[in-house]
Amino acid sequence: MEGKKRPKLETNALLQLKSMTTVVADTGDFNQIKQFSPQDATTNPTLILAAAQKPEYEHLLHDAILFARNKGSQGDDLIKDVCDKLAVNFGMEILKIVPGYVSTEVDARLSFDREGTIERARKIIKLYEDAGYGKDRILIKIASTWEGIKAAEALESEGIHCNLTLLFGFYQAVACAEANVTLISPFVGRILDWHKKNSGRDFTGHEDPGVQSVTRIYNYFKKHGHKTIIMGASFRNTGEIIELAGCDRLTIAPQLLKELEEMDDPSFTLQKRLSTEDAADMTIPKVENLDENKFRWELNEDQMATEKLSDGIRRFAADLRSLEEFVNKKLQEYPIEQHHGKTEHGHQDHHGHHGHHHK
Repeated sequence: MEGKKRPKLETNALLQLKSMTTVVADTGDFNQIKQFSPQDATTNPTLILAAAQKPEYEHLLHDAILFARNKGSQGDDLIKDVCDKLAVNFGMEILKIVPGYVSTEVDARLSFDREGTIERARKIIKLYEDAGYGKDRILIKIASTWEGIKAAEALESEGIHCNLTLLFGFYQAVACAEANVTLISPFVGRILDWHKKNSGRDFTGHEDPGVQSVTRIYNYFKKHGHKTIIMGASFRNTGEIIELAGCDRLTIAPQLLKELEEMDDPSFTLQKRLSTEDAADMTIPKVENLDENKFRWELNEDQMATEKLSDGIRRFAADLRSLEEFVNKKLQEYPIEQHHGKTEHGHQDHHGHHGHHHK
């Protein structure tokens, strides 16, 4: 991998991590993704909002507006259609760069609506398919509520792969595995945040409660043969990532990927902390009869998971509202252009006569 200042040694922490864990980039900014050659990328409303405000990505927004207007959408539906198409446009650009999956989030306001989530997921997949991307490379990102998990179970049976996010508690993870979802994103950093705030002290290394949570989930899944991929998410520092080396996947923000790449002391050796073989030797009782009642009870018993799940849904919903306000403002700015009812026109044109939108 070429470095800007000096050649990178083959011993940097990022390269070592890639030898034992699939590395995923947690960003919508695809120019940053290229730098680190990850396998997959994950997006969410927060990341799309951040990227959509950059002038170099304005053509993607413009294309989404043309698409939604040509569809004849109006009012709130127009804004929702622009937001979905915008997320898909970012996803398509990312798919040109990464060889694996891209995760695209459904509206967090549907977190307690099983049918609404299923419908929105199908819509997102159709947008990708219409643009020539099959559903085998898309992960639909859904909050790990009971309704979200049940929606994912139905979607998986149709061949639509899901990434269950905002996962803070052990029983959320078990319910996902039993629903045969493709992948879960257990959060690490936000768990640490909660414990720091509630205990008034810091935690490092393997005593980090976020690290312990993912480790417990990993060992349980591997012990009991669950196929669901575990992708640790939401990191606060490289220490948490190092403690989870060996996890199936880890999704990491560009800044932390850069820090890992810069850890290139030849004496540094990354230890594999999680392994299927170790898990197989552990005595881990299987959770029995995890129905809706037990799920809700266990989630409620876990104060941290209850608070962080509701907080996470509120945050994603707030960021989605910010994105909608941003889109609405842009809708006022862009004149209505007639493109003969053909949305493909927008695709071909955004490098041509819409070039003035590139700043």
